[in-house]
Amino acid sequence: MAENATLPLEDTDAKAGDGAPEAQTFTTGILPCQAMRALVATGQIEVAHPVADDQIQPASIDLRLGTTAYRVRGSFLPGQSATVRSRLDSFTMHQVDLTAGAVLEKGCVYVVPLQESLSLKKEVSGMANPKSSTGRLDIFTRVITDYTGEFDRILPGYKGPLYAEISPLTFSVKVRTGTRLSQLRLRRGSPPHTDIGMRRLHERSPLVAEGEGKIDIAKQGVAFTVDLISASASGVVGYRAKRHTDVIDVEKIGHYDVEEFWEPIFAHGKDAIILDPDDFYILASREAVSVPPDHAAEMRAYDTLVGEFRVHYAGFFDPGFGYDEAGGSGSRAVLEVRSHDVPFVLEHGQMVGRLIYERLMAVPDQIYGSGIGSNYQAQGLKLSKHFKAPKE
Repeated sequence: MAENATLPLEDTDAKAGDGAPEAQTFTTGILPCQAMRALVATGQIEVAHPVADDQIQPASIDLRLGTTAYRVRGSFLPGQSATVRSRLDSFTMHQVDLTAGAVLEKGCVYVVPLQESLSLKKEVSGMANPKSSTGRLDIFTRVITDYTGEFDRILPGYKGPLYAEISPLTFSVKVRTGTRLSQLRLRRGSPPHTDIGMRRLHERSPLVAEGEGKIDIAKQGVAFTVDLISASASGVVGYRAKRHTDVIDVEKIGHYDVEEFWEPIFAHGKDAIILDPDDFYILASREAVSVPPDHAAEMRAYDTLVGEFRVHYAGFFDPGFGYDEAGGSGSRAVLEVRSHDVPFVLEHGQMVGRLIYERLMAVPDQIYGSGIGSNYQAQGLKLSKHFKAPKE
């Protein structure tokens, strides 16, 4: 962490999960927004252009596209002995200028140098994820670094550029220089995860709220399930994306008519749906999720041995999600779902993933909610912010 960061460094790791969150600071954990700003100020997060006021979120920083997209033959990783730039020389088919805006075609793969790069201290590592709106548009987006064999993982002490691999899977999308599709979290050290710590955290501040069965909390996180019966006033329990649609400009908010891009899924008294292979669905969790201000969460897909489907490409939940403005009772998680290879019967209440909670080094000086313009607080089933509110 930057020497100039204002976080106290008293090590109180043994007390994790106890007491009032605002009373504690730690030497390890996810960096809160004030520490992220300090890293920008000291150059550990290097930026090509000044950081916008809303670019730093409570526990992450949005990453901005640069000026050029490279259309490549396929997804790739550079490996431990190569840079991304050197691999682009081998795989690039053509270049796309993003400065005035350009369409990224559905089914194609692009690599875009980002405006942010890193020069981290050896104890700081990172992980990236698509932003929520990116996932809800089924834009498969991953961050790549030099000399790596993994997507979305930044090794401790990494120094170098960042790239976004972008593959629109359902809709062709228009993006431009400065568009934010990914977000980055940074972690100092490796705080341990224990079943006892998770249960203590749940006792202090309930992580999920639901009326059926026992809360499943384990070292791998808090289980969540799919809701296929709690319909809205219109009877809708989910949406399936249409295959042949217009381009979506990701900078246009509340602009598009839902019926032009989505087919509603109605309950009809049933408690299951059949996922068609390679169709894209928006569903919601049965549980209401809450993230305490001193923690952040990441949604991870459930073991594929239970079924060939993938849930939730955009997995970050900020401190404060579902915590305050939702009345303390949580907000439902929106699930981006895709079945692979074969049709799959998804039933109400079926486990589809787990939420992994990680402690922050300190409570952020801003938390998720309307005070910072968050789009999905107190949500139920909700499409991305680009669409007009569905008619009830």
